[in-house]
Amino acid sequence: MYNEMFRQSDLRKEYSVIDAWLRKHGPEALLERQAEAEALFRKIGITFAVYSEGDDTDRLIPFDMVPRVFNNAEWSIVETGSVQRAKALNCFIADIYGDRKIINEGIVPAEILENNPAYLKEMNGYRPPNDIWSHIIGVDIVRTDEDTFFVLEDNCRTPSGISYVLQNREVMTRIFPELFEGGLVRPVDGYGEHLATAMQESAPVNCKGEPTLALLTPGQFNSAYYEHYFLADLMGIELVEGSDLFVADDKVFMRTTKGPKQIDVLYRRIDDEFLDPEVFQKDSVLGVAGLMRAMKAGNVTVINAPGTGIADDKSIYTYVPDMIRFYLDEEPIIPNVPTYCCEREEDYAYVRANLADLVVKEVHGSGGYGMLVGPTSTQQEIDDFALKLAANPRNYIAQPTLALSTSPILTTDGMSPRHVDLRPYVISGKTTSLIPSGLSRVALREGSLIVNSSQGGGVKDTWVLTEGNSNA
Repeated sequence: MYNEMFRQSDLRKEYSVIDAWLRKHGPEALLERQAEAEALFRKIGITFAVYSEGDDTDRLIPFDMVPRVFNNAEWSIVETGSVQRAKALNCFIADIYGDRKIINEGIVPAEILENNPAYLKEMNGYRPPNDIWSHIIGVDIVRTDEDTFFVLEDNCRTPSGISYVLQNREVMTRIFPELFEGGLVRPVDGYGEHLATAMQESAPVNCKGEPTLALLTPGQFNSAYYEHYFLADLMGIELVEGSDLFVADDKVFMRTTKGPKQIDVLYRRIDDEFLDPEVFQKDSVLGVAGLMRAMKAGNVTVINAPGTGIADDKSIYTYVPDMIRFYLDEEPIIPNVPTYCCEREEDYAYVRANLADLVVKEVHGSGGYGMLVGPTSTQQEIDDFALKLAANPRNYIAQPTLALSTSPILTTDGMSPRHVDLRPYVISGKTTSLIPSGLSRVALREGSLIVNSSQGGGVKDTWVLTEGNSNA
């Protein structure tokens, strides 16, 4: 199991500042400061909701004080691999709603789309500005040794969590400013400007002059409402709900005290089925009636576009390396985790015979729900899951349990390694790039491989060192 802080028993150079900081303060003092940090998160309002928790739904994601560190060589793999993947996924989404070349050439089977609720036939023939469908993509990446990374899944519809990346850094710089002296760590404070620029570059064809931007939220009771508010404030744009908007003459307008104001680019943070009651769920009060008409008329750009959720599907995930080869004529920089699609007879037979050794996930699942982690499950849990699998094999994929890398966390007993993953956020406008950081999620329970916040995971600041401090 690869420990990112140590090379065998020797401290890696990248962590020398962290090690000195830990020794200087000691666990007890750091735990006190961690409590201060969490109190600050609570005061700011950085919570999320777990709707299965009954009345007490608001929860603070546990914050670990010990940063995770990448040198430039390591980050280069993450950065170039994530950008490559985002480009290929955008090509794929554009293709399946357009000429369908990848299907016509037999690389991706048509039935994997036609039977998929995330595939929106209403989007066929639509072409967004710059042919960018998914402007913000979260790529979930895991690591198994010093040089080996894998993509675990893609998030092309409405990826969340960037607010934690930025606020983790803000809190760390406020509580421990000495850690950031001398330009050791690359900054992350350009995200808002970066995203706003991509949105401006995605203005619809009929937009004249500087586009007006807004962020569409389901409202304050949504689990990610803090992030919606945070991003709108960061970019200096309006935060709106469906009731604040209306469509007239195939244009989207925002109600203001000075009269209607046209919206040109709308960053939506609600799911497809609630976006437009004229087209999707008829009783939705979260979206805007006529939004799809306005979008297809070239009067508004929706970010990310409806229909992008097809690329989040875990059965589609298995074809992303083929997409990279097909659209970009490149080999994947970061490979997929080897994956078995249970809709294939031979894959299902293998998975059924090896449930105790595999991680099995729902094709449309998220948040760590509806999955089986074979090696940590009881025989009864495995037997029960086998019945669900047999009832609907096409609803599941399976992967081997990787020896995920660990990063140290602060506990009451001192430092202890825990498994981590990483979600960098790739932004696409006229160019495709990302800030030098990402959401490092950590499994706080010893031995656990599940890092999702809804399943008890935490987060930590993610450092990318400046070039002069990045020697491996």
